[in-house]
Amino acid sequence: MRRLWLIPAALVLLAADPPKLFYSKSFPGSSPAYVAITIDRHGQAGYQESPEDESPLRFQLTAKETDEVFALVEKLGRFTRPLESNLKVANTGIKTFRYQSPEENHEVKFNYSLDPDARLAWDFFERISETERCLIRLERAARYDRLGVNQALLELEVSRDRNRLVAPQQFLKLLDRIAKSESYLHMARARAAKLAESFRASAAGGPQQ
Repeated sequence: MRRLWLIPAALVLLAADPPKLFYSKSFPGSSPAYVAITIDRHGQAGYQESPEDESPLRFQLTAKETDEVFALVEKLGRFTRPLESNLKVANTGIKTFRYQSPEENHEVKFNYSLDPDARLAWDFFERISETERCLIRLERAARYDRLGVNQALLELEVSRDRNRLVAPQQFLKLLDRIAKSESYLHMARARAAKLAESFRASAAGGPQQ
């Protein structure tokens, strides 16, 4: 009798799973040669640089960012149609888009697309990749190369000024730690504090400084 109850319970849990997006790019010879990004409809996201990575970076998108990317996916028919341009262009890496839900599972691969919505979605995931690379470099510098922290912060500042960052609030804990630690150069501490202030202002709807 207990087993009969387990089946409906499992179905309820499955139905409660939010839709998920998956993006990957495989480009041997580039750095990194592989990236994969997942986003669910609640904005919970993950980033990894190896298919075997069991500890991806976890972060939270804003509601606006989540709505933006899922709206693009809807325009693309949830990846139910081809996106490859079939033009003779240079290899830019094989991109994979996937939409998953309890009711659907669609996937499309391409090297280069002319579809404007596909290019916007592609750029959104590329911005996530650039953001996580900035975070990885800053964390590595903060731990192993304290004299290099200011350069990593400068690169982060440039990415912010070029509007290439997604979910910048994920930097706040690290920026606050750098700003408060006298073990880093004064210019690095000042830049970290200013970036943190900028990201907080942006999250509150104010202008970035």
